[in-house]
Amino acid sequence: MVTEKNHRVKDIDTLKALGHPLRIKLYRALFMVGTATASQLADKVDEAVSLVSYHLRKLSAHGIIEEAEPGSGDGRERWWRPVSTTVSTRDEDWRDAPERAAVHTAVSRVYARQRNEMYEEYLDSKHAWSDDWRGASFSSEFLFTLTAEELQELGRELGELVAKWRERGTAAREAGDTQGRENVALHVNAFPFRV
Repeated sequence: MVTEKNHRVKDIDTLKALGHPLRIKLYRALFMVGTATASQLADKVDEAVSLVSYHLRKLSAHGIIEEAEPGSGDGRERWWRPVSTTVSTRDEDWRDAPERAAVHTAVSRVYARQRNEMYEEYLDSKHAWSDDWRGASFSSEFLFTLTAEELQELGRELGELVAKWRERGTAAREAGDTQGRENVALHVNAFPFRV
């Protein structure tokens, strides 16, 4: 896996490429396994290998994933890996034109829907998880009164904390320490609102 690195998307074509629902699922699946072939990812997302290959090539063309050293098996298979540990967008990069801002909002909505779907899938299958995992899972809403600068600082601090735990999990996986480990999603949204 790559070292902690953020790919901040600023061009509209890459943003549009990342806005495809299947590409989002493929990127998540690839990120969680580290390296994989189109065949392996097709099994994870329940899609045809040819369709998965097409979308992987699109992600590669925009620098989101790259070819990796063959993991095993047939040397003719193409292996893929993520280029960075995070892919992000910032509102400030899309304000220069209404059509760019509209695309950014539309893509952000696709991600928000998928995050909500992931959590609802957990809720629907919660009974299948052990008491330990159900007890460790959480959903919280924290309400604050902050300035924009304070909210940015909170975001930076959360990013540092998440990076620490991601590095810990990655190091354990690379060392073969997989006993009791599961994929974990942490979704955090921070935004102003008025009552």
